[in-house]
Amino acid sequence: MKYVVKLGGASLEDKRLLHACGKAIAELAADGNQVAVVHGGGVQLTKTLAQMGKVSEFISGLRVTDAETRDAALMVLAGRVNKSLVAALGSHGQAAVGLSGGDGHVFRARKKKTNPDLGFVGEIAAADPRWLDAIWTMGAVPVISSIALGFDGEYYNINADEMAAACAICTKADALVFLTDVPGVKGADGNVMRWLTLAQIPALEKQQIVSGGMLPKLNACRDALLHGVKRVRILPAEEAAQLPDLISTRVNYGTEVMVA
Repeated sequence: MKYVVKLGGASLEDKRLLHACGKAIAELAADGNQVAVVHGGGVQLTKTLAQMGKVSEFISGLRVTDAETRDAALMVLAGRVNKSLVAALGSHGQAAVGLSGGDGHVFRARKKKTNPDLGFVGEIAAADPRWLDAIWTMGAVPVISSIALGFDGEYYNINADEMAAACAICTKADALVFLTDVPGVKGADGNVMRWLTLAQIPALEKQQIVSGGMLPKLNACRDALLHGVKRVRILPAEEAAQLPDLISTRVNYGTEVMVA
C-alpha cells in the first residue's frame, strides 16, 4: 500500500516522539509499503525567528511570511528539520532521502491570494511524483519539507497539511495520516470525535469549535478525500506505534475523517 505521513508540532521537537515516529514509519516501509513523509517545522521556525528578533504572526492558521521569514523557513525546514527526520529514519535502518518540494519540481507553487496579503505563502499549483517513484524504487523513504518553488522562480512557504494532501493526491496514496500533537478533532462537548464526516466540518468551523491550525488541516483532509485518497486519519504522535496497524486493525485513537 501507499502511505503519506505528515509530521508536525511536538513530534519534530521532542526527541522521544521523533524516535517513535521514525520507528513506526520504518516499520511501515519494512512491511513492503511505499511511504512518503511530509513535514512542517513551525515551532522550530518560530524559535529561529525569535532569535533573529522577528515576531511570528498567524492569520487563520497560516504564517505571515515576508522575504526574511521565507529565507529562514528554507534554512530551518529544508535544512535542520528535514535532516533530523532523515537521521531518525536512518537510526532504525530505513534509508531516507530528504528534499524540499522544490527539488526536482516535485511540487510547484503559486502565491496564495489572501486578504490581508500573507507574503511568500503559496499553494500547490502542480505536482510531479516521478522523483518520489524513483526513491521508492530504490527502497527509500522520501522526506519532503513544506517549501515549493513558484513558476516565478521564488520559493514559497506552503502549509505542511496542504502539501501532505497534495502529495497523497498526486501519488494516488491509499492513506494519508497526520501525526499531530493533539489527540484528534474535538467536538462541542470537548471530547475527541472518533469519526468525522465532511458534512460536519462547516458547522464546526462556523461555531468556532475548530480554529487556528486545525482549519488548514481539515481543509487538507477534505481535499484528499474528494480527490481519491481512500483513508484519512488524524492520529496523535504519542500513538505513532499504531501506524503500521492502522489499516489491518481497529485503532481507537485520533479522528478518522470520512466522506460520509
